[in-house]
Amino acid sequence: MSSCETVVHQNLKKLAASWAREHGYTAIAMEVRLPRSAFRADVVAYRRSGHAAELGETAVFECKQDRADFLKDSYVEDATRRRLIELDGRRQTLERLLKLHLPSLRGGDSLFTEYDTVDLRGMGHKTYVRVLREIGICQQRLFGKTKFDKLTRYRCANLNYLVVTVGVLRAHEAPPGWGLLTMQDGQLILERKAVWQEVNTEDRLRLLERMAAKASQVVNKKTSAMQHDGTNDQHNDHSP
Repeated sequence: MSSCETVVHQNLKKLAASWAREHGYTAIAMEVRLPRSAFRADVVAYRRSGHAAELGETAVFECKQDRADFLKDSYVEDATRRRLIELDGRRQTLERLLKLHLPSLRGGDSLFTEYDTVDLRGMGHKTYVRVLREIGICQQRLFGKTKFDKLTRYRCANLNYLVVTVGVLRAHEAPPGWGLLTMQDGQLILERKAVWQEVNTEDRLRLLERMAAKASQVVNKKTSAMQHDGTNDQHNDHSP
């Protein structure tokens, strides 16, 4: 743990790694710089594809322990939050209606079709695009979350998750496309599913390489520490 990282934040990262492992991600690393950006993700994970010849999926987990990290314009917080709730309701209504009329857009990730995720960002639906744009403006006013917007726009991973403690963030406040995992009673509860986004093969491979490099750094550090301890032990054995 770095000198400036709190115990709570460290615990969120460990829980995110455990959640990823429980959901089939076999390669997990912390503090990895993401492709196409200068951002360093708290946790990244990789899950193998069901087909041996295909590259698997990647996920990013960003941990936030304090709501103050999000609040940038507190003087408009109440009004903006009310507007954000209203806009999120409109977004959900539009997605429900468009999902009925455009079944080809369903993600097929749920047993019941009414719970399928749907990504309409590339459809060019004017009302939907306008609602998403205003949601983004409101979130900028509340949180200044340029990082989350950029990570989505840069398509650094197939799935993005926010990992928070209770009270930091509500489901309707999560950036469009981001999943929300909230720590409750020592475990993470999925409050909002992440929307799948396509990531090109080159960027997924680049992220895997950086995960491997990070894992190597951790191993090398532990090996050096063990060798150092062994040297000290030998020195102590020969001490008078």
